[in-house]
Amino acid sequence: MAERRQRTRQLTPEEKYEIWVQVLTRQLTQAEAAARWGVDPTTVMKLRRVAKEGALAALAAARPGRPRRSDEEAELTAAKAEVVRLTEAVKELSVENLLLRGKSSWG
Repeated sequence: MAERRQRTRQLTPEEKYEIWVQVLTRQLTQAEAAARWGVDPTTVMKLRRVAKEGALAALAAARPGRPRRSDEEAELTAAKAEVVRLTEAVKELSVENLLLRGKSSWG
């Protein structure tokens, strides 16, 4: 006899998340979730494991405190500092120019 293979159901990420939430919050058992969503119970177990690993990896990568500035914000801050520096340089050169011009008319 030839074995009949059941067609596997491809779950969307949203469906996987919903299954995970239902099992996590004890709305459904793993067996109930598998039956309700038409998947094998091992799929639900694997989904729980993958969700846990993903959550742990995300938490490990997270840094406490304020998020870092984006590159655009850092570039804007640097540009503002450059404007301040150049403004001060122009003021100094204007005073120097005025003094030099004034001295030449004295002699």
